[in-house]
Amino acid sequence: MALGTATDPYELRFDTGRISLDLIATTHPAERLDSVDALRAWITGSGLVPPGTPLAHADPTWLTGFRELRGETARLVRGRPVPRNRPYELALARVNELALAAPPAPRAVPGEDGTLVRELTGPPRCAALLGALARDAVELLTDPVARASLRQCAGDNCPIVYVDTSRGRRRRWCSSEVCGNRERVARHRRRVALSR
Repeated sequence: MALGTATDPYELRFDTGRISLDLIATTHPAERLDSVDALRAWITGSGLVPPGTPLAHADPTWLTGFRELRGETARLVRGRPVPRNRPYELALARVNELALAAPPAPRAVPGEDGTLVRELTGPPRCAALLGALARDAVELLTDPVARASLRQCAGDNCPIVYVDTSRGRRRRWCSSEVCGNRERVARHRRRVALSR
């Protein structure tokens, strides 16, 4: 596998504070869900399934489903409910429909060292995973405190939306290591250029 592909762990980000927002973030700075392998890596990395969960049965229809949910959720997160806003109403209806599916059923089993670990009762179905993500979006959108904590990253051209749980609610970037670092480097370069 070539370096820099979407399945490299450092390319997948899970720092928005909600799994449904992490799904939206897979569009930046380029499409992250560009293959079924990348989707499998995202599903596992997001914690949607326990590590080691078999996902060999995932196929290209899963990509379509996850991308559709991502688009509808983004429309709801970035939009506001206003009367007769047809795209918003359709997105809300679709997310509510997907949320009807029961999420994958977990169970506790003894691990290699005897401590209990979580696993699923069987290979997860796409609808079950989409249902879990849609339920997270519904919870986010209907929780006034979480909704009020949504922030747009202040990074240059960064479209990522995150939940600001920082002290004083002053977080500016989706990630201090990514967008925050870029901003600090840009400020430093401007200072150096002005001092010359």
